[in-house]
Amino acid sequence: MGVTAVLMLPLLLLGISGLLFIYQEVSRLWSKSAVQNKVVVITDAISGLGKECARVFHTGGARLVLCGKNWERLEILYDALISVADPSKTFTPKLVLLDLSDISCVQDVAKEVLDCYGCVDILINNASMKIKGPAHKISLELDKKIMDANYFGPITLTKALLPDMISRRTGQIVLVNNIQGKLGIPFRTAYAASKHAALGFFDCLRAEVEEYDVVVSTVSPTFIRSYRVDPGQGNWEASIWKFFFRKLTYGVHPVDVAEEVMRTVRRKKQEVFMANPIPKAAVYLRTFFPELFFAVVACGVKEKLSVPEES
Repeated sequence: MGVTAVLMLPLLLLGISGLLFIYQEVSRLWSKSAVQNKVVVITDAISGLGKECARVFHTGGARLVLCGKNWERLEILYDALISVADPSKTFTPKLVLLDLSDISCVQDVAKEVLDCYGCVDILINNASMKIKGPAHKISLELDKKIMDANYFGPITLTKALLPDMISRRTGQIVLVNNIQGKLGIPFRTAYAASKHAALGFFDCLRAEVEEYDVVVSTVSPTFIRSYRVDPGQGNWEASIWKFFFRKLTYGVHPVDVAEEVMRTVRRKKQEVFMANPIPKAAVYLRTFFPELFFAVVACGVKEKLSVPEES
């Protein structure tokens, strides 16, 4: 009996591996069919996550509109996509210069896209501007700039493209948000406020457009991990600590987020929260035991205040 069980174990593991492989291949093919020939707009396509979303959707056969505020970097992304793609199965991406913090140009960009393709099937609101520093040291002008980039920019583009989706009774809008749309973290007041505002807007919009068969999805990772993981100059132990606890423990790789965005589009999910157990527990703690959550967060505040940094 024991010998039979030992012999059966490798066969069982092999069978499970085979089923997982088949499932992944079917999911990959299903993902491609879900976006094939679809017009997909990706904002801030030159960011780490934007590049990965561009790669995933381009491979899936989507008609991409890649938006970014640096034309040279857009062209580099364009060349990278074209160089590895099968021309018979993919479409040439369209590049659009767009800075979402400049609200005045958003309407013109939306018109340019609609004039080019006639419609937009999927809008991925990925653009984001970050800032870190104590609230009293961040100027009101910078607060407004963060709100323009993270809130007013995305909703302006969404409002410009939404009437076409409603008239065709089809379409999907994806907001790539952040855990700070659900809870606030010290020294990120402006960023957290903009993420709360964006999440509130798209939660409301989801209910408004459901009758028109327009899907609104939100994908909220913790922190998107940087491609660069080499320790910088200075204290080695401090760099290692920062690497493991900020990049690995709480961070999500751009590839994983891009693949989740594709799954969200394919399955038409309404809300996705990408986090390990600790951030998830923090969200529940904030909801059901707010006083305890506030006390824990206050204990973690450092006496040394960070200098505001914009990225």
